[in-house]
Amino acid sequence: MAQIHIKLPEEVHKALRKKARGYNYSIQEFAEKVLSLAVNEPDSLFSSYKHLSSDSEGLFTFVDLFGGIGGIRLAFEENGGRCIFSSEWDKWSQKTYFENFGEIPEGDINKVDLDKIPDHDILTAGFPCQPFSIAGVSKKKSLGKEHGFRDKTQGTLFFRIAEILDKKKPKAFMLENVKNLKSHDKGNTFSVIDGTLRELGYAVYSGVIDAAHYVPQHRERLFIVGFDRKVFGDEPKFRFPVSPKNCLRLKSIFEKKVDPKYILTDKLWKYLQDYAEKHRQKGNGFGYGLFDGDSVARTLSARYYKDGSEILIKRNCSNPRRLTPRECARLMGFPDSFKIPVSDTQAYRQFGNSVVVPVVSSVAAELIKRCKPFLEKNVRAS
Repeated sequence: MAQIHIKLPEEVHKALRKKARGYNYSIQEFAEKVLSLAVNEPDSLFSSYKHLSSDSEGLFTFVDLFGGIGGIRLAFEENGGRCIFSSEWDKWSQKTYFENFGEIPEGDINKVDLDKIPDHDILTAGFPCQPFSIAGVSKKKSLGKEHGFRDKTQGTLFFRIAEILDKKKPKAFMLENVKNLKSHDKGNTFSVIDGTLRELGYAVYSGVIDAAHYVPQHRERLFIVGFDRKVFGDEPKFRFPVSPKNCLRLKSIFEKKVDPKYILTDKLWKYLQDYAEKHRQKGNGFGYGLFDGDSVARTLSARYYKDGSEILIKRNCSNPRRLTPRECARLMGFPDSFKIPVSDTQAYRQFGNSVVVPVVSSVAAELIKRCKPFLEKNVRAS
């Protein structure tokens, strides 16, 4: 590779080093990424300024809040949208987001000045699910911690979304969370969310979709979609997509060659078997999940990096194996072109926390179909 040497003012060098460390790059790696983008994908590098251009392409503009690694963004871009703002607090997820979209999302949304969020047509948010998920609630209870809205670090982030909706008044929104959000606290949590969104002037629809209709994984998620009543009226007549009859099985995501490091060691495999047997004798359903290529998997979780126990792949005459990070990406509907620049541990966490892209894309398509009459072809966010 060719090399260049650049002299920088001391304050610029310090700022660059700080920025690089903040996103888990060395200063050399960070500078190389930025310069490569500047040459090869300048539009991507300066995408945060695209909304200033009057001739920017896109049927509609949207913001990607709690963006993770960009699964919702991919889905809305597939449907003609242009992302003009993104937020994600996790540094490792920011790194993956940067590698794939050429921009680093804003950090903690609570610290973002709302005036800096550009006006947009559609707000999207996969806000934190741990305070409401069955596993998350059980863990917090066992640790004596609060859950739901009482979780001051994550449970109240919905109200930040409400603030943004109130301030920016987008034409529509789509929120994603775990199925358990509807039943959490005997339905009181969802009642507060639904009531808040309606008080803000939106007609609200909610529905649960199982990703098994789109990928070989059972993953039920709640989608909440809303339309500004001043724009669409009181009854926009939105319908969630009819799920396709999916025939995909796990073998459709398998890599041809798998590194032996993903095969469980004798020690770990024995531990998982003993653990499952102990709970079987107690009448509990806890244990590993063993699947072959013709199966549909359990839900991939963010804890998959620990032992892979929820989705283990059978192997002839040998210990089972974990899915590889690329297989996890495929299981979540990400294209093979999606870059995975982080360690296996971080990759498992990121895909386990992400959305199933084709599911979101199908919801987005229905939402946009309803919005189309109210969207200009080359809309600009002012």
